[in-house]
Amino acid sequence: MSLTLADVNRIAQLARIEISGDEASATLHQLNAIFTLIERMQQVDTSGIEPVSSAVELMAPAQLRLRPDVVSENDRHAQYQQSAPAVQDALYLVPRVL
Repeated sequence: MSLTLADVNRIAQLARIEISGDEASATLHQLNAIFTLIERMQQVDTSGIEPVSSAVELMAPAQLRLRPDVVSENDRHAQYQQSAPAVQDALYLVPRVL
């Protein structure tokens, strides 16, 4: 798929974007490069490859560098709630909107 300068101007008009001739020309080249990349990616044979929902599934657990799940900050919940106008059971109370 290849776009024309008229296509770029029409897209800009639909998006309500003011674009100069030089910007339209540069955008045309960028969009055509993206479409060329997409066409090349669609030509790759992916038969026999099982789909995954996350790249993490492809990695062995030992390869993942996870940080230890430890508390790194002090609990200042009560300090933060001192300036609140109304608090009950450690929750901020707000006026009803209805």
